[in-house]
Amino acid sequence: MVMNNKLGITDAVELARTEEKISKKKAIELFESGRLDVLDAGKYISLSEIHNTLFGEIYDFVGKIREVNLAKGNFRFAPVMYLKAALDNIDTMPQSTYDEIIEKYVEMNVAHPFREGNGRSTRIWLDLMLKKELHQVVDWSKVDKDDYLLAMERSPIKDVEIKHLLKVALTNEVSDRSIFMKGIDTSYYYEGYTVFKAEEL
Repeated sequence: MVMNNKLGITDAVELARTEEKISKKKAIELFESGRLDVLDAGKYISLSEIHNTLFGEIYDFVGKIREVNLAKGNFRFAPVMYLKAALDNIDTMPQSTYDEIIEKYVEMNVAHPFREGNGRSTRIWLDLMLKKELHQVVDWSKVDKDDYLLAMERSPIKDVEIKHLLKVALTNEVSDRSIFMKGIDTSYYYEGYTVFKAEEL
């Protein structure tokens, strides 16, 4: 099933290709505009603005909390009925240390607030926190895709793996556009959401 989009694309492969092209162009604009430097790091409202910027030309739901329950594989993200409370809680979580920042990132991944584009938006959001608090960002070229996806799947239960994986990939090159762009590489997100009803929770 192809997601409804502003571009009228009905082929899933074409939509994925177009989405990647547009979101990367918008990410470059976001990076070069300096807008990221004034966003409130670690807050949902900033994540919403990032999402809106990346995907606003493609979808109507950008920057808005999803209205459907989502799962990927065997993992179900936060149910819609608890999503607003989860986001309010994430906003108040501490982020002064590396461990606290990754814990906050893991919680936002569990929340998965948007219908599409969560991973790419949230990785930029993560780097904003790391840059503000630690003056570092993740060099995603040093993060193995499969290791990352497995670690993120397990992170709600045990976050040791994701903490280690990202820590060894930290860099002080916080102003390097090529490093920033690796974070929205589509190879770092899961394929195939499952949408399910509340009674299936």
